[in-house]
Amino acid sequence: MHTSHIFYQNSFVYYTVYGRGKTVVLLHSFGEDGKVWQPQIDFLQLHFRIIVPDVPGSGKSSFIQDANIDTYAEIIKLILDNEEKKFPLQVNEGIALIGHSMGGYIALAFAEKYPQYLNCFGLFHSSAFADSEEKKQTRRKAIEFIKANGAGSFLKTTIPTMFATSFAEQYPDKIKALIEEGKTFSDKALIQYYQAMIERPDRTAVLKKFNKPILFLMGELDKAIPLQSSLQ
Repeated sequence: MHTSHIFYQNSFVYYTVYGRGKTVVLLHSFGEDGKVWQPQIDFLQLHFRIIVPDVPGSGKSSFIQDANIDTYAEIIKLILDNEEKKFPLQVNEGIALIGHSMGGYIALAFAEKYPQYLNCFGLFHSSAFADSEEKKQTRRKAIEFIKANGAGSFLKTTIPTMFATSFAEQYPDKIKALIEEGKTFSDKALIQYYQAMIERPDRTAVLKKFNKPILFLMGELDKAIPLQSSLQ
């Protein structure tokens, strides 16, 4: 394992690299950082080189003013280019890019702009559809809540709803740990993520044009992205 970073507009972007072999990039979601992937990293690093960034404003990465989903995708390219200088990434063979929820939106933006880097990508409880008006309104209400009550209070109320009720009841310590992590987020970071998700375009055309494998991980109990929506 080694840690590294790049600078984007003079802002520090942190990432970690594990293992050896063909490259897999794991992109976390809203209200998380790269540590959320640790159970997957523990297994995958035995077979692949795993790159795990902290999206700007999360974990150890600095907040970047006026960033959006396309900005985050550009940062992933810069991370790959930085690693290629130090260690051959076998980019000519293509990498696998897996994004959870908001990370999936970043993966789609990357696949749209830099498909030549990929041999596959995956949407982990994510969607290529743009937000519906109803979803946009829900996110705007969340922004107002964050402005009024702060990021920590917001994540304390929302993190438990990100899990199936049965999971939350079985693993309360995992939920509590994520809530504690949530205290490190700034209001401006969460607000930027919501604004970026509201503004992102429909990218279903990316799914149609991409001529290599695409992985979909869907949940029957997913409240944020219902199964029927994903199946579309």
